[in-house]
Amino acid sequence: MLKQVKGQKGFTLIELMIVVAIIGILAAIAIPNFLRYQAKSRQSEAKTNLGAIFVAETAYLSENSRYGSFAEIGYALAGTTNRYTYRSPADLGVGASAGAGAVATRDYIPCGNAGCVNPVDGATASVASASNTAPLGFTASAVANLDSDATIDGWSVNDVKGGLTLAVPDDVIS
Repeated sequence: MLKQVKGQKGFTLIELMIVVAIIGILAAIAIPNFLRYQAKSRQSEAKTNLGAIFVAETAYLSENSRYGSFAEIGYALAGTTNRYTYRSPADLGVGASAGAGAVATRDYIPCGNAGCVNPVDGATASVASASNTAPLGFTASAVANLDSDATIDGWSVNDVKGGLTLAVPDDVIS
């Protein structure tokens, strides 16, 4: 009754299970690496924008003999999908960022990505607030939670272009 048709070919169940197991192992290795690579590429947003803030602050300093807020230096992000919250020195280039307070549009740019969380000043131990520590100095910062865990990714740039080589803290562990 059960006759094998001549020339009929196919895969056995064992062969199919081995292929599925190999695909599972490859996925278990590739997916975390892909997510880490994706998060590292998102960090370039902060580094690029902080570099632009440094250039704008330096140009403003040459014309006004002081650093200024985002509104004073004429800095604004292109688009509304930024992943980071940015802070700069307050008006007149002195004092800390006001966060979401009265001058929020001057020295505070909230993240614009759907579902992002705007960390408040002091949310991390390092760069969540920008401040001016000397009459001729500034520090601007960018903070974000890139992968929905408890660690906040933080970048900063100051008047000597320091801080763009290492995130403190780093939300992406290599």
